[in-house]
Amino acid sequence: MKYYIADLHFGHGNLNQYMDHRGFSSVEEMNEYMIQQWNSVVKAHDEVYILGDLFWKVEEPKDVVRTLNRMHGKKYLIRGNHDSRWLSDYDNEKYHCFKWIKDYAEISDNKRRVLLFHYPIMSYNHQFSEKTWMLYGHIHFTQDVDLVEAYKDACKKDIRVDEKHGITESPYVHMINCFCVASDYKPLTLDQWIEMEESGKLKRVETSNGVLEYTIENTKIQAWLNSNNDICIINPRSKKTTEDQRSI
Repeated sequence: MKYYIADLHFGHGNLNQYMDHRGFSSVEEMNEYMIQQWNSVVKAHDEVYILGDLFWKVEEPKDVVRTLNRMHGKKYLIRGNHDSRWLSDYDNEKYHCFKWIKDYAEISDNKRRVLLFHYPIMSYNHQFSEKTWMLYGHIHFTQDVDLVEAYKDACKKDIRVDEKHGITESPYVHMINCFCVASDYKPLTLDQWIEMEESGKLKRVETSNGVLEYTIENTKIQAWLNSNNDICIINPRSKKTTEDQRSI
C-alpha cells in the first residue's frame, strides 16, 4: 500500500500556538501523537511518501533516526523548505532511514501517475490526463489554500480548443494538499486523499459570522483569522481555543 502525507514538522513546538494552532500541550505530546497516528495505519511493508517538512528542530542526527525507526513502513522523502535544517547533518547512506530523498518525483500508483513535490505546481506534467495527480504540501491551512482553490476553479471553467483533433477540453487540475492536520496526522492512500478533495473537506469555508470551518476526520473544526491572518483552530481535543485565541 502507498501512503502520502506532508508537513508533519516534528519538533516544531510553535505550531501548537501559532499558524496551525495544533493545540498539543507540548512538543513531546505532539511528536508522540503523530507517531501513534502514523503507526495506526502504516504496516511494515507499506510505502509512505513524505511531501516535505518532516522535521523542524533536532539536536543531532540520532534524534531523527530514533524517531524514524519507531515509524512503520518504507519511507520516501521529498525535500521541503525546512528539511535542509536537519538533512545537512543526516547521512542516509549511513542510517538508511529513507529509500530515497528527492526534490521531485513521479511515481505510479494503481495505474495512475502521481507527481510529488513540496510546493503546489499550477502547471504540472500531464495535467490534461485524467489519470495524473499532483500531490503537495507547504501551504498548510493558510490563506494560500484559497489562492490555489481559486486557480483550480478558474481552470475548470477554462475551455481550450484542440485544433488538430477538433475537440474542446479543460485541465483536470488534480491537485491535492496532503496537509497532515487534515488527516489527523495519519498518512492516507491516494484514493483517500481524492475522497477528501472531492468531498470539499480540504477547503476553507467561511461562515456568515466570519468563522472558518474545516472537516477533519469527520469532525467539524472551527477557526478564525487573527490580526496576522493566521488561521487559529479551536483545539478539537479540549474543545477550547488555544491561549491567544478569542471565544467564538
